[in-house]
Amino acid sequence: MTAPVSPASSPNATAEKAHNKASPILVGYIFGKNKGERKLAMRNSVKPAAVPSGMGVNHESSRNGVGAAMSPAIFWRCAWVALLLAANAALAQPAAFAERYSVVPASADGIGKRFMGREISAVMGWQGAAWLEREEREREERTDLLLAALALQPGMVVADIGAGTGYLSRRMAPAVMPGGKVWAVDVQPELISLLQAGVKRSGLTQIEVRLGAVDDVRLPVGSVDMAVMVDVYHELAYPYEVMASVLRALKPGGRVVFVEYKAEDPRVPIKPLHKMSEAQIKREAAAFALDWERTVSTLPWQHVVVFRKRG
Repeated sequence: MTAPVSPASSPNATAEKAHNKASPILVGYIFGKNKGERKLAMRNSVKPAAVPSGMGVNHESSRNGVGAAMSPAIFWRCAWVALLLAANAALAQPAAFAERYSVVPASADGIGKRFMGREISAVMGWQGAAWLEREEREREERTDLLLAALALQPGMVVADIGAGTGYLSRRMAPAVMPGGKVWAVDVQPELISLLQAGVKRSGLTQIEVRLGAVDDVRLPVGSVDMAVMVDVYHELAYPYEVMASVLRALKPGGRVVFVEYKAEDPRVPIKPLHKMSEAQIKREAAAFALDWERTVSTLPWQHVVVFRKRG
């Protein structure tokens, strides 16, 4: 379960650079074995942006002149319109950033960006994938209780947002058959490769791996019955934008499920910035057309907070 690393090509990422320059991201996660904190390495998250190949004009004529060469006057007029639209969009991005987010000095486990009263935590890098598949996870987190709480049914389309290695996707997949599907969404290419390899080994053809963006889950509109985020939401660099995209993907009456470490319980051996209280989850969900449905607190470390999309 990991959250997006901002790609250089994202419009929102471009806006953020003006406020938060190339800060490194956390590699590893929250705690080590025997509940002792491990030393965490740092790496720079900024990768060179892909260079576009450029625009070409089709000079081959076709029936009725479609595809014929564009005249210089029309070409430059179109180019100026595109430039003006791009400039307006670029100006709008910092304004939206300032309205929703504020920049603060980064804490040891944060990214120096606040949203609705909390600092967003640093992202777990793909190098921490082994921690997601640790043998003791079932015992520590009781994934069996989580699956029971989700109440999955055959035929459902479920989105595992921030799927990481696919630990949860593989466990949800049998419950939605026959006729169902699990979209395993992540934004780190390295994790996408691990997901694809894991799906191939499992033979679970109902799992479809999807590459998302830092600010968009990139799923079809009105296609999802349930979106699940396990230990992911607190790490989203753009929580508002990601949630907006989740809402677009949900069917009317679809559910979104937040699974977060309990901030209310000091016995949970997780760093504070990687926890969320039920009250904070509800506060942030209230910005959207969601109605709280229930909270399941039977898991030892996490609470499961379920909302239903209106309409």
